[in-house]
Amino acid sequence: MKTYTATPAEIEKKWILIDAEGVVLGRLASIIAMRLRGKHKATFTPHMDMGDNVIVINADKVQLTGKKRMKPNYWHTGYPGGIKSRTTGQILEGKYPERVVMQAVKRMLPGNKLSRHVMTNLRVYAGTEHPHEAQSPETLDVVSMNSKNTRTA
Repeated sequence: MKTYTATPAEIEKKWILIDAEGVVLGRLASIIAMRLRGKHKATFTPHMDMGDNVIVINADKVQLTGKKRMKPNYWHTGYPGGIKSRTTGQILEGKYPERVVMQAVKRMLPGNKLSRHVMTNLRVYAGTEHPHEAQSPETLDVVSMNSKNTRTA
């Protein structure tokens, strides 16, 4: 039996719309990462960009469990003594709340060239508006997949 390998001509990409309102961040990120890689398809090939284009709306209304809102996120400016931090809650309430979802998805993908290319297929928006209506995306209801995917308050 031969191993199936998809060719670029055989790859079909769809557009998926996900509403992140009330959804737990980690569970959302794992579903998005799986869709971006293309692991949900029977023709999955590890070295090809098989995944769909994913649009996430309401990224500022994503939920965190436990005390993760107080967890510090560190970065370094490159200068001596230039370590800085901001909590996840501060980022969600700040100017770019979509970066929390982007970072969670990025960390669930392998750290190679392909995953950096796959991340270009992800579009995250803080509000309900997005400029991709012309692609007629299919809605993926993450809340109804599992009762643990959602959390209130």
